Parts: sequence; structure tokens; C-alpha cells
Amino acid sequence: MANTNIDRDTLRELADQGNETALDRLADLADAAGEVGELSELLDEGSTRAGLLLTRRAASARDLRELQRIADAGYDGAADELNRLLQAPADGHRE
Repeated sequence: MANTNIDRDTLRELADQGNETALDRLADLADAAGEVGELSELLDEGSTRAGLLLTRRAASARDLRELQRIADAGYDGAADELNRLLQAPADGHRE
């Protein structure tokens, strides 16, 4: 990621003022640091980037409950991924 010298406090201030790019940047930083709790908070603030990143994590872990929680928080991509996993045959083969 380019220009990692921007501090989180500045990003937070900008995000609090409605800057979506700053909110996305906070989500990227939280994801890179493995801070799932912070990603969840950012999702609750309306960050679609946090929703995407959380969905990727939950889908790779096949965590259906987490995908439902993310979808309930408003990220539609999680609902799509949840439905995809639920519709996949249990043995991995389609009949």
C-alpha cells in the first residue's frame, strides 16, 4: 500500500467528517493488521470496504454465521456469498 505515513488519527478525523476514502483506508489498515474487531466497527459505520474485507475472510473460513451478521449489517455482498455457500452441494459435486 502506498503512502503508509498517514496516521490513523488523521484518517479517523476525515472519516468522521464523511470522507469515504479515509474510511476505506482505515478498513485496509485494519485488515492488514488483522484487526477484525475494528473492521466490524467500520462496517457498523457504513464502510462497504470493511464489508467486503470481512466477507472475504468469512467466506474463506466458510463461516456462515459471520456472513449472515455482515449481511444483516448492510453489506449485500455477504448475502450473495452466503447464498452461494448454502446452495453448494455438501459433497462439492452437482447432481
